[in-house]
Amino acid sequence: MSQSTTSGTKAVKAAVLLIFALLLFAPFLFQDVRALEVAARVCVFIVLVASYDLLIGYTGIVSFAHTMFFGFGAYGAAISLKQMGPGWDAVVVGALAGMGVSLIVAVAIGLLSLRVKAIFFAMITLATASVALVLASQLSDFTGGEDGITYRAPALFKTATKLMLDENGKVLRIFGVKVNGKLAAYYFVFFSCLALFVVMLRMVGSPLGTVLKAIRENEARAEAIGYRVVSYRTFVFCIAALVASLAGTIYAIWLKYTGPDTALSFAIMIDILLMVVIGGMGTMWGAVIGATMLVLAQYYLRDLMGAAAKATVDIPILPHVLDPDRWLFWLGIIFILLVYFFPKGIAGTVMAKGAPR
Repeated sequence: MSQSTTSGTKAVKAAVLLIFALLLFAPFLFQDVRALEVAARVCVFIVLVASYDLLIGYTGIVSFAHTMFFGFGAYGAAISLKQMGPGWDAVVVGALAGMGVSLIVAVAIGLLSLRVKAIFFAMITLATASVALVLASQLSDFTGGEDGITYRAPALFKTATKLMLDENGKVLRIFGVKVNGKLAAYYFVFFSCLALFVVMLRMVGSPLGTVLKAIRENEARAEAIGYRVVSYRTFVFCIAALVASLAGTIYAIWLKYTGPDTALSFAIMIDILLMVVIGGMGTMWGAVIGATMLVLAQYYLRDLMGAAAKATVDIPILPHVLDPDRWLFWLGIIFILLVYFFPKGIAGTVMAKGAPR
């Protein structure tokens, strides 16, 4: 590894550590409800994108069913909390149910489909995810249909509990921030997602990660030297499904609402693909950078364009070009530029810059 490659890796890791530090202190640095929503979404999508990168980046598996497993976890928690009430027993039951369904479906897809060529496997996963979305919309007695399910989270995440009150009965404050259920829910999301990310990071750094890369680079050669390729591909597909399911459960507890649009929408799958490409395939660090950048762009690009349009109101044409309603157009332009200047994603390109050929 060259010195420039080492410095590039250090720069990427420093950026990731900075992102996690900002997420850790987000409730104190950005004291508004919207910022906390954005930070929680970033945490969940870091896990979701990293788990998908296990498939597409490390093993070379193209799947369009990742949101389906995310939805299983979310609906598992939602149905359980709705039926059993807002207790931790309901959370555990819902998480286990979501993971159980995800594992069964992942094993079935893996064993039946991973022997086929990549494009056919991708189409099978797309069809399976479409069936899950239709079932969620049609089985309204269980899933709430198009309206989804609303429910209460465990008592710890209520607006204020006795543990969060001082001797005068007032809500405790730390650096001016109320210690309430919203804060507790955010740190539940943050530390749960951090733990899942660290597990995946250790996984790709283990000998398993080396085998997955070997399968990605040359499947026939990996099988020739003795690795059971289908078994490894099925295993990593199941691991990714379980992690996505847990991410869905975490997000469901945070939102206190689960519906087709928030858990099973194909738009979420598109977001995951964009995040992987922006951050860089085959690197866990890229998942952090890609998820953070796209979520921030989705929430704040429109506001920035509105401010820019007001600042250039006296310049011909420019205010119309920067109209906030055109934010998707500019998001597309930004994505094209990122792909052009960072062909391996931001993390992948920076880490590979100057590497010996």
